[in-house]
Amino acid sequence: MTVSPLELDRFKKFWKETVFFGNEPTPELIGILTVYFVQGILGISSLAVSFFLKDELKLSPAEVAALLGITMTPWIVKPLFGFLSDGLPLFGYKRRPYLFLSGIIGTFAWIALATLVETAWQAILALLLSSLSVAVSDVIADSIIVERARKESLSASGSLQSLCWGILALGGLITAYLSGWLLEHFSTKTIFGITATFPLLVSAVTWLIVEKPIVYSLDTVTVKQQIQQLRRAISQKVIWLPIVFIFIRQCTPTASSAFFFFTTNELGFEPEFLGRVRLVTSFAALLGAWLFHRFFKAIPFRTLMGWNIVIYTLFGMTNLLLVTHANRALGIDDRWFSIGDSALLTVMGQIALMQILVLCARLCPTGVEATFFALLMSISNLSGLVSQELGALLTHWLGVTETNFDNMWILVLITNISSLLPLAFLKLLPENDPQAELQAIGNPNLLPPAEVFEHQQVGSLASQPFLPDLVPEFTVTSMPSKPLEDSDG
Repeated sequence: MTVSPLELDRFKKFWKETVFFGNEPTPELIGILTVYFVQGILGISSLAVSFFLKDELKLSPAEVAALLGITMTPWIVKPLFGFLSDGLPLFGYKRRPYLFLSGIIGTFAWIALATLVETAWQAILALLLSSLSVAVSDVIADSIIVERARKESLSASGSLQSLCWGILALGGLITAYLSGWLLEHFSTKTIFGITATFPLLVSAVTWLIVEKPIVYSLDTVTVKQQIQQLRRAISQKVIWLPIVFIFIRQCTPTASSAFFFFTTNELGFEPEFLGRVRLVTSFAALLGAWLFHRFFKAIPFRTLMGWNIVIYTLFGMTNLLLVTHANRALGIDDRWFSIGDSALLTVMGQIALMQILVLCARLCPTGVEATFFALLMSISNLSGLVSQELGALLTHWLGVTETNFDNMWILVLITNISSLLPLAFLKLLPENDPQAELQAIGNPNLLPPAEVFEHQQVGSLASQPFLPDLVPEFTVTSMPSKPLEDSDG
């Protein structure tokens, strides 16, 4: 039986429109999607990391939350990686060598966790290296995504964003249940060893990146020009006002680390069940990405964000039923309650995350995309660090420990009420497309509506209340942390 050219064309069109959200499936795009897919796959170690810190290193909830903040450091200095990518090519290339090295660093970090790490400080160092690995690969991948986005029409805005988030969620989906199942059958060290193989995929796809070799060295004049461009961009109200809102939206305290201890030590959730929860939330993340692409990407930023904050906070309040065991009085089992609540929060958090990422991408000026977008994401990640440290302080002040959860309901109440704070600052967001506003005030050096993927993991917006991932970006948790350059070099 032969396939006619017409049928083949229809199949290719269906594959492009349905699987790739309308994007041409070039080898380069496959390579970039592999980078995000690996980020999702690295979630296979998330529960192992959580239990390793809790049970083997004997850290308290407050200590775990504080450590989480420290491991976010590479995401806060992302502009540095942008400067390096834009201004200091290695071996004649601005992208490939950095992407290759990021995979090698990630593999080394996980091997160290599997063989050498025995103390909290050693764990921090290894997790920092792993975080650095993903941060660098994000900057490089995002630079290529933005260059592709210049060719997209306004109607296509958000499709590449949705595709990247979908691929990451798919990677997490594949390993979600495995993360718990493996922990039931193997040691944390063995799982870390398995995880060490995946960053090598990032190094392998380096050769799929289309990049012309250049003869270029660090040019201080170019760097100064980039800094001047950044200063001009950031000085415009249409840009810095949304940035202020993003910081406020992200910095409210989170109780995620305390929830992990509560569900494992108080409710007795075992790793295998937590793997099931990860599986459900991975499906929920895919659903959130699809809903944003299908229904919400055209809604004004201010309107969608306002409703999202209110609904997310209302859903978050249901955690009070769990920590006070009121769900049992209602006849709802702890496990079923946890699964349902986690799924709802993940969907809402994912929608808000993608909205903020698209907003940030639309503010990028031409020529310094890598540095500017990395700056925006660093500010977002800094707010995530503040969120974690505030959560750690609240956990400590309220006396919530690995065995004492008497004040857990107060912690949940405070963190959820504080998430309403950004409502008072909604007017900082643009009502419509910021690109139109920027062009109206005479800024021609703007990208067309950009679609940039940034995987932000730590913060208060989308972190799972009873399945916190303790390492940003490569374990699945929060609201944008989430992560360019001129195509002409």
